[in-house]
Amino acid sequence: MTALPNCPKCNSAYAYEDKGMLICPECAHEWFAVAAQATEEKRVVKDANGNVLQDGDTVSVTKDLKVKGSSLVVKVGTKVKNIRLVEGDHDIDCKIDGVGQMALKSAFVKKV
Repeated sequence: MTALPNCPKCNSAYAYEDKGMLICPECAHEWFAVAAQATEEKRVVKDANGNVLQDGDTVSVTKDLKVKGSSLVVKVGTKVKNIRLVEGDHDIDCKIDGVGQMALKSAFVKKV
């Protein structure tokens, strides 16, 4: 269950949802739930040094990474171009030359 936002008018924590609308029982203020979801902040993905990553960035691998199910290893310093940020534990999708399509954790890359 997701936590509902506080009432924007009186800041009451007792808001409830009814047919797509959020309603405050204390001040009777009504607002759309879609507007409340739009105000949520986007997830920020940071590299090993704390730099913010964005889609299309070029990154470099900071440690040797074994490729699961294969004998291949992605070596330190390998540059990865045009990354794509995704949801999940491995938050970077990319294509590495000689290896193919990969999912990486942002903790093991640094922005170039």
